[in-house]
Amino acid sequence: MAMKKVTDFLKKVFSGFFKNKKDIKLGFYGPPNAGKTSLANRICKDFTGEEIGSVSKVPHETRNVQFKEKVEISYKGKSMTFKMIDTPGIATRVDYEDFLKYKVNKKEAKARAKEATQGIIESIKWLDDMDIVVIVLDATENPYNQVNMTIIGNLVAREIPVLIVANKSDLRKASTKKIEEAFPEYKVVGMSAKYGKNLDEFYEEVFKLSKKSK
Repeated sequence: MAMKKVTDFLKKVFSGFFKNKKDIKLGFYGPPNAGKTSLANRICKDFTGEEIGSVSKVPHETRNVQFKEKVEISYKGKSMTFKMIDTPGIATRVDYEDFLKYKVNKKEAKARAKEATQGIIESIKWLDDMDIVVIVLDATENPYNQVNMTIIGNLVAREIPVLIVANKSDLRKASTKKIEEAFPEYKVVGMSAKYGKNLDEFYEEVFKLSKKSK
C-alpha cells in the first residue's frame, strides 16, 4: 500500500512537470518575400509532415499570423518542442498598386493591402509573446533599409534572442557577408529555405538561443 502511494505521488509529480513544460515560441519575422513562410514550411514539413502556410511570388501572401503547435525538432540527439509562428511581411507602407503588377484586380488589391496592413500591426503586437525571433532577410537585397532597422529596433527594446537568416544564398547575387556587416551583433546563418541548404547550422543556433529564451 505504501509503495502504491509513492508510485502515485511520483506519477503526479512527473505528469505535472511535463504538463507545465512550455513550448518555445519561435517567431519568423522579416520583410515581404524574404522567405519566412518557405523556411517555416520546410521545418514543419520535416518534423510534422505538414506545412504552416502557402507561398507566392505576390508580396504579402501571408497577411495573418499563422501557427503550428507542438513542432518537436530533433537535432544531434537532442529534442525541443516549439510553437512555430509565421508572421506577415513587415513593411513601412503597403500600396494596393503593388499588387496590380501581379495581375490582381483593383478590388482584390485594395482588400489585400488592407489585410496586409492589419497583419503588420498584429505581427508587431505578437513580439511581446516571442521567446526567440528568426529574422529572415533576402541575401540578394540591401540589408540597410528602414524595414530591417525597424524590426531590429523592436527586438532590441524587448531583449528577445535573435537569429538572422540570410536566405536565398543559392542565388548568384546573394551576399551573407553584407548582412553580417550590417548586423555584427547578431549571429547570421546563410541558407536556402527553398533547397534546405545549411539547415544544420540553423538548428544549432536555434537550440543555443533556446537556452537563453525567457
